[in-house]
Amino acid sequence: MSEAISLSIVDSSGPAWRKSSYSGGGTNGNCVEVAFVGDVVAIRDSKNPAVGMLLIPAEHWRSFLVNGFHGLGNPR
Repeated sequence: MSEAISLSIVDSSGPAWRKSSYSGGGTNGNCVEVAFVGDVVAIRDSKNPAVGMLLIPAEHWRSFLVNGFHGLGNPR
């Protein structure tokens, strides 16, 4: 069974990048940033945003958040 994967070109200067409020206010840069671009979520390293980004389908991002929190017992 194989799944088709399509690649997208995303202008990283356009999306509104967000990072967690738990990242220390962003002063140390040790966090990832996410941006919603159409039906994909872009993820990049806040310390070096020019290196590139990981693009995943939005539905996979939602699954990651839901299963991640439940799977870890919601560590907050």
